Amino acid sequence: MGRLDGKVAFITGVARGQGRSHAIRLAQEGADIIGVDICEPVPTNNIPPATEADMAETVRLVEALDRRIIATKADVRDYDAVKAAVDEGVAELGRLDIVAANAGIAGTPNPAENLSEEDWTTMIDINLSGVWRSIKAAIPHLKAAGRGSIIITSSTAGLNAYQNLAHYVSAKHGVVGLMRTLALELAPDMIRVNSVHPTSVDTDMIQNETIYGLFAPDLEPEERTREAVGERFATLNALPVPWVEAVDISNAVLFLASDEARYITGVALPVDAGQTTK
Repeated sequence: MGRLDGKVAFITGVARGQGRSHAIRLAQEGADIIGVDICEPVPTNNIPPATEADMAETVRLVEALDRRIIATKADVRDYDAVKAAVDEGVAELGRLDIVAANAGIAGTPNPAENLSEEDWTTMIDINLSGVWRSIKAAIPHLKAAGRGSIIITSSTAGLNAYQNLAHYVSAKHGVVGLMRTLALELAPDMIRVNSVHPTSVDTDMIQNETIYGLFAPDLEPEERTREAVGERFATLNALPVPWVEAVDISNAVLFLASDEARYITGVALPVDAGQTTK
């Protein structure tokens, strides 16, 4: 028996990284998956985008676990597209029990005074408003199921401030307020709402030249190796690790989605190697 047998989970940003990890981990415990991802570039985001090939690999990995998955190319900035993906997934899979609102971008690091209007607006539209749109599309289906669990991916940047990331920090703080409000609004329907707050996670979002340059501006580009930059990342955490793995976040999502957390709602859960305590 899996911890999520008979359940269906909707995951945004499912093509790679934490989203793919969540899909695999929840499928391992018996859940079927509805997933969306933009699978194309976002102009203000300097990280290479997920691709349709990435999405196809997520589908393959979930199906290899003998679970069903309905994966759709959709942008969380487009409510109608997200709603259509959720509605079609529920029509195919029969219900919806879990939402993992995970899709997000890192954006372009800059002091607040140098952020462009496009940098700011795109960040808020994806990392904050996109979370709201995704959950809004899912709520009627969760209510129809009679109970549910919503897990929002925030960040340590949703609890702490970081220089050169005003737009990211603002969006990640914003989803905490959204989480707490939804926890109260949806409690009468036995729908729980929580957020997870990862430290740096070993995915493409941090393993790229833009973020390496932010952490090691004093090093020449050829000196910004994974090992050298990892030493800088490790200074953020209390535990002596530079970053955690995507599955570490997925395990927290699994717990919050499961009946083991049936009375946990309105909680901001750090998975941060002690960073927010340091």
